Amino acid sequence: AGVRRQVTAEQLRARGNALFQVGDHGAALAAYTEALSLSEAASERAVLHRNRAACYLKLEDYTKAEADATKAIEADGRDVKALFRRSQALQQLGRLDQAVSDLQRCMSLEPRNKAFQEALRALGSSMHEKMKTMSCTDSKVEQMFQILLDLDEKDEDKKQKAAQNLIVLAREEAGAEKIFQSDGVRLLLQLLDTAKADLMLAALRTLVGLCSGHRSRTMAILAELGAPRLSAVLGVEHEQVSLAACNLLHVMFDSLKEGMQKDFRGKEDAVVLESSRDLKQLIKHLLELLVLEGASAYGRDNALNLLIKVVPRKSPKETNNSLSLWVIDQGLKKILEVGSTVCGSLGSLPVTENTRMSTSVLLSKLYEDLKCDAERENFHHLCEDYVRSWFEGHELPGKLRAIQTVSCLLQGPSDAGNRVLELEGIMDSVLSLCASVSEAHQLVAVEALIHAVDKAKRASFVTANGVNLLKEIYKHSERDSIRIRALVGLCKLGSAGGTDFSMKQFAEGSTMKLAKQCRKWLCNEAIDVGTRRWAVEGLAYLTFDADVKEEFVEDKAAMQAMFHLAKVHTRRSVLYAVASTLVNCTNSYDHEEPDPQMLELAKYAKQHIPEQHPKDKPEFVKRRVRKLLTAGVVSALSCMVKSENPALTNSCRELISRVFLALVEEAEDRGGVVAQGGGKALIPLSLEGTEVGQTKAAQALAKITITSNPEMAFPGERIYEVVRPLVSLLHLQRTGLENFEGLMALTNLAGISERLRQKILKERAVPMIEGYMFEEHELIRLAATECMCNMAMSKEVQELFLAEGSDRLKLMVLYSGEEDEKLRRAASGTLAMLTALHPPICKRIPQVTVHWLEILQALLLSPSVELQHRGAVVVMNMMAAAREVAEQLIASEMLEILSVLAKDKDKP
Repeated sequence: AGVRRQVTAEQLRARGNALFQVGDHGAALAAYTEALSLSEAASERAVLHRNRAACYLKLEDYTKAEADATKAIEADGRDVKALFRRSQALQQLGRLDQAVSDLQRCMSLEPRNKAFQEALRALGSSMHEKMKTMSCTDSKVEQMFQILLDLDEKDEDKKQKAAQNLIVLAREEAGAEKIFQSDGVRLLLQLLDTAKADLMLAALRTLVGLCSGHRSRTMAILAELGAPRLSAVLGVEHEQVSLAACNLLHVMFDSLKEGMQKDFRGKEDAVVLESSRDLKQLIKHLLELLVLEGASAYGRDNALNLLIKVVPRKSPKETNNSLSLWVIDQGLKKILEVGSTVCGSLGSLPVTENTRMSTSVLLSKLYEDLKCDAERENFHHLCEDYVRSWFEGHELPGKLRAIQTVSCLLQGPSDAGNRVLELEGIMDSVLSLCASVSEAHQLVAVEALIHAVDKAKRASFVTANGVNLLKEIYKHSERDSIRIRALVGLCKLGSAGGTDFSMKQFAEGSTMKLAKQCRKWLCNEAIDVGTRRWAVEGLAYLTFDADVKEEFVEDKAAMQAMFHLAKVHTRRSVLYAVASTLVNCTNSYDHEEPDPQMLELAKYAKQHIPEQHPKDKPEFVKRRVRKLLTAGVVSALSCMVKSENPALTNSCRELISRVFLALVEEAEDRGGVVAQGGGKALIPLSLEGTEVGQTKAAQALAKITITSNPEMAFPGERIYEVVRPLVSLLHLQRTGLENFEGLMALTNLAGISERLRQKILKERAVPMIEGYMFEEHELIRLAATECMCNMAMSKEVQELFLAEGSDRLKLMVLYSGEEDEKLRRAASGTLAMLTALHPPICKRIPQVTVHWLEILQALLLSPSVELQHRGAVVVMNMMAAAREVAEQLIASEMLEILSVLAKDKDKP
């Protein structure tokens, strides 16, 4: 084996310095950190800490910048660079008195340093401002609490204003700290205890500000409020108050989980408790709230949604799933209690129409968070024991609860659902109860049968037994609520072949009949909303069939009835069913193109080959998209995204993003999509949800940005929010088309203003844009070069072209001599801009390649006027920049070429 060359700390430091100079602060930080791990000498380590502090300042991580600068100062108290960097970090962290003391030390060490004098003057004035604000804030806080707690105060407007001011104040760090230090928590508790909804809302929203991103304050507040009281507020009947308590608890969980993001030193640091104990205490009370009879239905839903958000791991990269295991151990039975509730039965828990779906989602998340077979087996046993405990010896009500639990599990962790479905007697009970005379009992059984159909494991068994039963119920039942559910069961069986045209389980035409009935029910306003949403669920399955899609988009009334349902209904299953139907109609699901060789083999082996329906060809899809746009699909989708309801799951977001991408496929439709609020709705979709969903939304934003005027499409501050999603399209794991569209859209934004270019720089897009300039695909290479041309209007980017050891400038000069005319236009345009805005570049051009003269001459002799113009501008700038460059130009044939061009009357 060859000897591996050891990199020394000195080399790593030099590399870090070079990277820092060209603005790659993240990579510089990594180099300094590696150098630290190899470095022994105290003086050397101090310099590395000082350099890291500079990186952290650039990356806006001020807590770490302060920590590293402090380490450098501990090694050498006279290190002015470290002192100055620490003062900058302290200033950003709001600790102005400490920042002043560091700057004064800098001044005593270097009294004539202009930068220090200027910084001290600026800091003095901002301290004066802060003192003024603080003293003003002090009296304000007291005044607000006085107004809110004064029982004789009758002026409601005055109270509302005071409440609003308190909430706004708590959002700012200085204000939050002030409220906290002024005995604010005790006063907020008094507001909570008034039991008046508006005062409780003000208190809860102010507490959100106090707890946001601040662990020690959160722990102190939790100690004062107590988990039981918080849980009780969550369980109140008032929907808004319950939701505000839910938001507060979510913020508290985040602060306890993440630890301290802002390290403010002060009294509150004395409150150092074990946060995981607090976390479990809160979760324990949430689990108890689930089965508390006195808790409201909203409180129960909010508790479930909180558990969904905070218990399972955020990503599989985190190895610790102990919180999920603890919740399964302590609370699985309680969660199943909620899932098994049969509405309207004696002594049942108060629930909403969302409760059961939320329970299924929570069970699913917990099950997915398990890491090994033993953990999963334990989960199965607990579920089986629970179902058995109801099924055996509890007569009919017990059997109904057991079946309801099976339904809940089939909609969540279907493996667990399938396991309990196989317990002795369960399936027979489901089939026999489907024929019950009681509507409530029949509903429970029919829904369980439908969910069993949905999971392929049982579908063949159910097809054999259940189809006839469902058909009988559908034909002969007197009740629409039962018939519509039986219909959905038949729809699910009918769509078992998915989009595969040749795999239809039912006789030809029966799918169309079912769809027609679904549309009829959907438009019938006499039927209650809860029942009509089953009609959408039926369509979500039936629209796999292209004939059904075609008929659906011809029925404007049915489309609008569905859109209305999506706007007014907050059920998870409604939003998901609407989104699924639209994905099917627009064909925006992923298409797997079969490998031709595999197809031949499959034919040879007489295997089944999926077929595409003739009405799923592009021209049909295009026509369907137009019909949906005319019927108002965009405002419905925008409404679904806007409603910040917990029903909008990440998988639902992904479906909506897919539909939006299909809607903006044709350039002429994009203006209409933006006008109806599509642009605004796409931004949150591109920043939150599954990776596929975010990428689809970002691509839709890119398409809009490429062909519309971005300032009109995304007015005001919104245009700056579009940058991050567009930059995400440049990541290497994205497809070539996504890279290309991301670059084109960023080119448009970079040409608008310096503030937008700064935002693009801040999102670290420039190194990625440069990377694509070396891409083999000519369109991507061109788009990257055009993007760099617009980015070159920024001073920071111009400096990059002069960085030592960089080939950026050489590449631009060489691209100006390429055969591809568009690429030449972009590259020579960049050179024209760089030489005009940053004259030192003119001197560098002759040094980067020996071919520079012939490339410039070729531009001037080109048949394209645009290229000639760019060439002339570059030469003019170079002539003006430096004598030695001008001499080289005049010594060549340049003078003759320019003389000829100067006489050309056709090219002014």
